[in-house]
Parts: sequence; C-alpha cells; structure tokens
Amino acid sequence: MYNLKQFLRLFVYSILFWTLAFFLFIFIRFVAYGEEQEAIHSVSDNTSDIFSWLHFGVILGVLIGTVYSVIEFLFEKLITKNIYLGLAIFLKTIIYLVLLVFSFLFIINLAEIEMDIDLVNDISWWLNNGIFWVVISYFFIASLVFQFVKLANEKFGRGVLFNMISGKYRKPIEEERLFMFIDLKSSTTLAEKLGHYKYSQLLQDCFFDLNRIIGRYNAEVYQYVGDEAVLSWNYNKGIKNRRCIDLYFDFQKLLVKRSNYYLKNYEIEPFFKAGIHGGKLIVTEVGTLKKELAYHGDVINTTSRIQEACNKYNQSLLISENILKDLNLKSKYKSEKIGDLLLKGKKDKLKIYGIHEI
Repeated sequence: MYNLKQFLRLFVYSILFWTLAFFLFIFIRFVAYGEEQEAIHSVSDNTSDIFSWLHFGVILGVLIGTVYSVIEFLFEKLITKNIYLGLAIFLKTIIYLVLLVFSFLFIINLAEIEMDIDLVNDISWWLNNGIFWVVISYFFIASLVFQFVKLANEKFGRGVLFNMISGKYRKPIEEERLFMFIDLKSSTTLAEKLGHYKYSQLLQDCFFDLNRIIGRYNAEVYQYVGDEAVLSWNYNKGIKNRRCIDLYFDFQKLLVKRSNYYLKNYEIEPFFKAGIHGGKLIVTEVGTLKKELAYHGDVINTTSRIQEACNKYNQSLLISENILKDLNLKSKYKSEKIGDLLLKGKKDKLKIYGIHEI
C-alpha cells in the first residue's frame, strides 16, 4: 500500500523508465540501423529530427509515466487486495496497451504539427500500419519489463534484485543491520478461537496493514514466519529519526484505528509485541531453488530472544541497550530498564529496556 513518499518515488522512477525506453527506441531508429529507415511513413534522418523526437520522448515519458504511476497507485489502494495477482497483471496489461495506443496517436499528431510532416492519411491509418504496431509492441514489452521489476522489488525488497543480479552477495559480506521481530500477541489462543482459516485471514489483514506503513520508515521485510514478521534496516537508516520505534507505534495506532473492522470480522483487536536489536552480521545468497538473501549471526537470534521476552516482562516493545544508546528518544518516548537477558551459549547478559510512548 503506497503512501505519499512511495507514490512520489514510483512517479519519478516511472517517468525515468519510460523516457529512457523512448530514448533507446530513438537510438535504435536513428543510429543502430545505420541506414535510412521509414518511421511511420517518411521522416528525414537528420540531427534536427533526432532532437525533435527526443523532445517527444520526454513528453511521452512524462505522459505514460504519470498515468502508469496513477494506475499502480489506484490498483494498490483499491483493487489489488481483493483480486489475485494474475488477474491484476492481466487487467493492468490491457489498460497499459490501450494507454500506449492513445499516447502514440497523440505524439504522432503532435509531431505532424511541430515538425511539419505528413504522417497520417486517414483517421484509421494506424489500424493497418505495420510500423505503428512494431512501435507499440516494443513499448508493450517495455511495460512488461516495468511490471516485472516492480513485482521483483515487492517480492525481494527494494534494491535486492539488482544486488542479486550484480552478484554483490554471492560471497558473504559483513554488514551492520537493525532488526525488528514483531509478533501477534496471544497467537495460540486466537488460533484456537478463530480456527485455522479465519486465523489465517486475520494474519493477512494485519500484515497488509503493516505493509501500508513500512515504506514510510524505509524498512524492508526480511521474512514472514507464521504470525511473526521480521523487518530490517541498514543500521544508520533504522536509527535515524527513531524510524524503528516510530514504525512500531504507528502500526499499533493503525490497528486501533481499524479496530471496528477487526471486531466486526474477528471479534478481537489484534496487538503486536516487538523486539529490536542490531549489529554486524553476514549477508549472503543461499539456495539455488528459491534463492534468497540470508542473514547469519548472533544479531538475528538475539533479536528473536528479546521479542520473546516481551511476554515474560509484560512489555509491548523491548530493545537492547546498545540500540537505546544510539537512539535519540527526546520527549516523545521514555525508556524503562527491564532486566538482563541471558542468551544461550553466552556468558555475558544483555541489558534490555522497555519503550513507552509519552
């Protein structure tokens, strides 16, 4: 679910993508062929024509990019949750195809006026024009690439696909990361009360609401494990402006805001507890089938143990001492020392603190 920041990012990326796609087409048309070619009907192959078509490329990039980002926003906001992925892709593909046809008709008519050339003989010329449909096919394939990249970013997380393609994590790399383990409170009791099917729907709704806000705080979803979500940040990004803390409390506020929905459908008000910890660990690719990025190190196990301690100490959010030192809680939150956590296989205890909103 997009917020304003995510929509603006999609808007900019979409315009850049479609502008570059059109520039690539112009490059192929005027440079890569190496000889005079017929574009729609007849266009002289000279420098002024190239710059004119590049100008139209910018217009086309802004036009299609704007409409694409609006369509993606509306689908995520109103439609995607209620239909399956294949149908969503099919509907968007049909819309994009129609959009491409009308966009090119607009650009061609504009080119006739500004470049003083005759490209159109009759109102339905494009129906039987082979060159026109070659151009449409090129940009239709580009739209599929656009959707693939978007789906890949949603599946793996922003930037992960590029890192995997470039082989950045083919060999283990040490990074400093911040993690949040966030878990549904009293999950066993709720599962028994609701039954497996209804309980699964509850988790879907809760994680859908969580996804509505994680982009706002630059968080990445590492994985979902049953009724638990594992979120991750680059360490400095997670600490900056208390993003990791703000995300948790904003998620709780969103659940409270939607309490009527949850009471109506499940007769409960879901509540999540969380643990936050961070430090250096290893990031690497694992597997050949269903390949993914994996994090290896004590940081993961420690964060999980901190989250588990929420039940023991009756706390909603626990963090480690080193995270508290790096955070600037200011007057919005207060910390409370809870105790020492003895980790399995470790001699030293870890101090943990509860965080409360003032």
